[in-house]
Amino acid sequence: MSGPLNKVGQTFLSAVSTSQSFPSLNPVHRTRRNLPHWTCEGVIYWVTFRLADSLPQDKLKQWREERDCWLKHTPPPWNDPQWDEYNAHFGERLDQWLDAGYGSRTLAQPNVRAVVRDCLMRFDGDRLQLHAAVIMPNHVHLLIEPLDKNTLPILLKGIKGASARKANQIIDGNGQFWLDESYDHIVRSEAQYHRFIRYIAANPVKAGLKEHEYWLHQLQGEADIPVCRQITL
Repeated sequence: MSGPLNKVGQTFLSAVSTSQSFPSLNPVHRTRRNLPHWTCEGVIYWVTFRLADSLPQDKLKQWREERDCWLKHTPPPWNDPQWDEYNAHFGERLDQWLDAGYGSRTLAQPNVRAVVRDCLMRFDGDRLQLHAAVIMPNHVHLLIEPLDKNTLPILLKGIKGASARKANQIIDGNGQFWLDESYDHIVRSEAQYHRFIRYIAANPVKAGLKEHEYWLHQLQGEADIPVCRQITL
């Protein structure tokens, strides 16, 4: 059984193992800002981005210090037990904080949420395929497939930039709207793809949201699922 394809900073869902094998599709490129990111043509990404004030700074500071200490003693690449340990200590905790709804919860406002929705859907079927998405009060989860020669960083820059400008106009704000960094993860199996689909659908229910507090999108019908089986770091 191949080890889970994941990366440092992908913290919102436990890694998935599967016995089903898939061929690698295209060369994988690694980039880095505060977090490392892996990009590959012809794949689907699990992406999370959040509002700039979505996590309390004292908790986030402590979380980063503990994570950095753990990473110092456990550098990637990781095996399955190490991924389980990472997610138990860091991923699940961060996810719980997001679902607790800290911060301004600006995305719970229907007009602001509509701006983000429109930016996500504007190029759906043209520059990208949006397989699933949920807009929560303080963060967004996506399963997104760049199409043709479009790349994930450029697509996210456009989505976040345009939605931030329009949202700030609505709320009469001029500060940072989104956190600069997004968390992204290449989907490596059909089993993992369906697990992310289920996670997105269940996220509002798990957080106890009412229908007017979130937006949920799921691709209708059958979908081709391009995946990368494994990346060697």
